Amino acid sequence: MFRIVKKEALKPTVILYEIEAPLIAKKAQPGQFIILRVDEDGERVPLTIHDYDREKGTVSIIVQIVGATTEKLMHKNEGDYIQDFVGPLGKATETEGKKKVCVVGGGVGCAIAYPVLKKFHDDGAEVHAVIGFKNKDLVILEDKFRAASSVLKVCTDDGSYGQKGLVTEALKELIEAGNQYDEIFAIGPMIMMKFVSLTTQPYGIPTTVSMSPIMIDGTGMCGGCRLAVGGEMKFACVDGPDFDGHKVDWNLAVKRNQMYKDWELHKHEEVCNLFKKEAE
Repeated sequence: MFRIVKKEALKPTVILYEIEAPLIAKKAQPGQFIILRVDEDGERVPLTIHDYDREKGTVSIIVQIVGATTEKLMHKNEGDYIQDFVGPLGKATETEGKKKVCVVGGGVGCAIAYPVLKKFHDDGAEVHAVIGFKNKDLVILEDKFRAASSVLKVCTDDGSYGQKGLVTEALKELIEAGNQYDEIFAIGPMIMMKFVSLTTQPYGIPTTVSMSPIMIDGTGMCGGCRLAVGGEMKFACVDGPDFDGHKVDWNLAVKRNQMYKDWELHKHEEVCNLFKKEAE
């Protein structure tokens, strides 16, 4: 059992959990993930590590309430326990040896982008960042991004905050302003990462994407996270989750991601109906 040390609602449906897990905190690196089960009857869900504190022995995750398990987790409070919390899993993001990078985050994907951005910064790189959200009410972690980057562009689809438009537009502006990036790192909705990769390809800028959004069981056994990279079949949870965005078969990846979303929506509706019946 693993104790919830802190629970903080960043937005009504976006919650940060700090979990007491000293063995994981000791070895965790940016880009890696954990697998949790809320209770004995719960499903296994992989979630990327947002932060870790080796001294306190805690690991932080940021969760968006979108499915059955996250709905259950939402009802847990500080001091409560979750059944399983396993990790760290996956390969850590490679951040050493870069002089200038740009990190692009979309929506809740910013929870994954931030620790990678901070690691680039701590390793001595000049870091620029572009983060995008649907509107002002969904903006998260802006202060953390601003503290660890020399240039930050915040975008919203409706223009209610920051720069109106897509992250790809802001990224292109930075590239065409003469910034010579050693690497672009992108994490967010699948379609966003696809178009970030398409944006950077003509410039020949190495682009890394985190394919964690298509992971399901987190071990490779379910096969749900299969994707084609450079003509070879890979598993996001075992071989990644980071891959060369210019080699990913995005048509296959987007299709697989949509299948997972449809399944999660169905399970979310089932859980909501269950809670309603119990309340009655």
